[in-house]
Amino acid sequence: MNTVCHALRAGHVLRLCRLAAWALLLHAAGTAQAADNWAKLRPGLFGQRVIAGDGDTLVELEAPQRAADAAVVPVAIRARQPQTAQRFLKTIYLIIDKNPAPLAATFHFTPAVGQADIETRIRIEEYSNVRVVIEMHDGSLHMASRPVKAAGGCSAPAGKDAGAASADLGRMRLAVESSAPPGQPRLAQLMIRHPNDSGMAMDQVTRLYAPPYFVKHIEVAYDGKPLLSADTDISISENPNFRFRFVAEKAGTLTARVVDSKDLSYSASVSVAER
Repeated sequence: MNTVCHALRAGHVLRLCRLAAWALLLHAAGTAQAADNWAKLRPGLFGQRVIAGDGDTLVELEAPQRAADAAVVPVAIRARQPQTAQRFLKTIYLIIDKNPAPLAATFHFTPAVGQADIETRIRIEEYSNVRVVIEMHDGSLHMASRPVKAAGGCSAPAGKDAGAASADLGRMRLAVESSAPPGQPRLAQLMIRHPNDSGMAMDQVTRLYAPPYFVKHIEVAYDGKPLLSADTDISISENPNFRFRFVAEKAGTLTARVVDSKDLSYSASVSVAER
């Protein structure tokens, strides 16, 4: 009897060892594939420029390990230091390694924004690293990344049918935090009604694929002074939504201008009261 028990236990341990070995092999294969994807993307985006792997010291990158909805994956990038004239975060490249359009957005910040924070929602087509490459005022590049488990986001059907989406097209809203400590950045949100068609989603009524149609450029200013701009692509979710911060030392007007891939232009503004 004892001999049988020992044999069963030995067989169980052997199976566990085999499973562990397979898990390690799959993890190694996934890591190698992720590195290979980035190796292919990197030269086209940054050439031979040196990219330091210390991006986490400059920004906090938040992305879910497993997305609840691959078509609407929240991503937050928060600078760890304020913007100053002497030292500021100039550009953030938001990259999804395995998406059909890997460069989801390029955000450009001025020192006037006060805090180089940005939050948005992205599509992810398959399990991928989501990474940010940060360019500082001196031209140095730094990178941070997070793996995200999500699939089918770029080919997911639109939330509205084409008629409903067209009726709302271009509607924009700017909202600003009512108060903030003197000299500190206020939270603002830009909401844009736009299908942001990826070109990969089938219309559930017509059974046809709508061509890509997306918001491609955004400019935000305060009393005419540029704060930030962005160049975006199909990897940004339907109805693009952006949260950012800016410093308003006095009462004024926050404005946003948006241009889509058909060169249609939309704008919105909001008055900001003095503290």
